[in-house]
Amino acid sequence: MPGGPLLGDEAPNFEANSTDGHIRFQDYLGDSWGILFSHPWDFTPVSTTELGRAAKLAPEFAKRDVKMIAFSIDSVEDHLAWSKDINAYNGEEPTEKLPFPIIDDKNQDLAILLGMLDPVEKDKKVMPVMACVVFIFGPDKKLKLSILYPATTGRNFDEILRVVIALQLMAEKSVAILVDWKDGDSVMVLPTIPEEEAKKIFPKGVFSKELPSGKKYFGCIPRP
Repeated sequence: MPGGPLLGDEAPNFEANSTDGHIRFQDYLGDSWGILFSHPWDFTPVSTTELGRAAKLAPEFAKRDVKMIAFSIDSVEDHLAWSKDINAYNGEEPTEKLPFPIIDDKNQDLAILLGMLDPVEKDKKVMPVMACVVFIFGPDKKLKLSILYPATTGRNFDEILRVVIALQLMAEKSVAILVDWKDGDSVMVLPTIPEEEAKKIFPKGVFSKELPSGKKYFGCIPRP
């Protein structure tokens, strides 16, 4: 996977040490959805806030059968010490335990495998810094979504949760998700579904919006 996995690629079945012990990635995912998210270093302000928010939202991801796992280029020992800071940042007891493991990637093997090194941003040794990446894998172990951020910009984990909900809904129903969609909002019927077939699939009715082109591609239904 030069340059990192592409949508539809199978999750690499790498092995690594983590704060929860040795893992094999596909075994860790099992039949669940999975989120793998990277961080350039431990004990950095942006990543501390991100993992803090991820920990806060962990119950919401768990309710949707999503397994989370982070990784950074530091050691397991550093990860455990950093976890205390993350919990303290959240106003919790400063323990070493987070709701998800953090992978030890101190040799950057995983960062190289997944194409996560930023060629622009450099560290003090003028080496490429690991970018902030999010990979979302489905139960079939295939990549469903990827997000790439520079190390200095914090990710929005509420948006990541929203996208997971949307991906799961799209996997279950023949629908598309509109701009700024929130869970509970209406969704769109896939424009590839013929109008008469859509009426059978969605018996509660498809509400169309008339547009100047006259093309009937804007079919809306309540959230299934």
